[in-house]
Amino acid sequence: MEKEFMENEKLIIQALVYGIIFLVLVTTGLILFFHYSRQKIVQKELEKSALKLENQQKILQTSIAIQEAERTRIAQDLHDAISSKLNIISLSTNVLLCDKTINIKQRESLNQILEITTGTLQSSRRIAHDLMPPILDQFGLKVALEELFDDISTNTAIDIEHNIEELHMLNDNNQLHVFRIIQELINNSIKHGKAKELAVFMEQDANGFVIHYQDNGIGFNVLELHKKTGIGLQNIKSRVKILNGKLKIDSTQNNGSHFIINCKYNE
Repeated sequence: MEKEFMENEKLIIQALVYGIIFLVLVTTGLILFFHYSRQKIVQKELEKSALKLENQQKILQTSIAIQEAERTRIAQDLHDAISSKLNIISLSTNVLLCDKTINIKQRESLNQILEITTGTLQSSRRIAHDLMPPILDQFGLKVALEELFDDISTNTAIDIEHNIEELHMLNDNNQLHVFRIIQELINNSIKHGKAKELAVFMEQDANGFVIHYQDNGIGFNVLELHKKTGIGLQNIKSRVKILNGKLKIDSTQNNGSHFIINCKYNE
C-alpha cells in the first residue's frame, strides 16, 4: 500500500514537472513570439520613417532646386532684358545731351533721367549679382564669400571678422548651399537682429566642416523661434539638411546670436 502510494506520488510529481516544463516552454514561446513580432513592427516603423525622411529630403532638394532655378531666371532677365534696355535709355540720353540746341530746362530733365537710369542700372546689377553671384562659379566659395563680406562692409556700417577655408571636397551645388546659408544669416542679422558686428569662421577636416557664425544683435528666444520658424531660417535648415549637417542655435535677448553648423562628408 505504501509502495503504491509512493509510486502515485512519484507520478504526480513527474506530471507536475512536465506540466511546469510545458508551461515554461509555452510561456517562452509566447515571449519569443511577441518579441520577434514587436521587432518586426519596430523594423517596419523604422523603414517607414526612413522612407519618409528620404521623401522629405527629396522634397527639400526639389524645393531648393526650384528656388535656385528661379533666382537664375530672374538674374538672367535682369541682365538681358532690364539692364540692356536701361543701357539703351542711358546711351540715347547721352546723345540728346550732346545736342547744343536744347535749352537749360530740357538739359536738366535729361540729366535727371540719366541719373535715375544710372542708379536703376546699378541696382539691377546688384540684385542680379546677389541672386546668382558669378564669382562663385569662376573662383569658388572662399572668394565669393570674401567678396560678399567686403561688399557689405563697404556699403554699410557693419564690421565683419572672418576666417574662411576653401572647401575643396564640396561640389558646386553644395558650395552654393553654403553661400546661401551665410548670405541668409547675414540678412537676418542686419534686418532682424540690428547687428553691427559679425564674425564668420569656417574650417574643415577629413570628415567634414564646421561654420561658426556670430553677431552682436538684439538676440531672440530660441524656443519661440522653433515654434514659429520664418522662411529665412527654414531655408537655412533645409540647406543644412541637404549638406548632411546639424544646426545649433544659441541666442538670448540683447546678447547676440551664435549659429554652429556641423556637416559631414560622404555619409
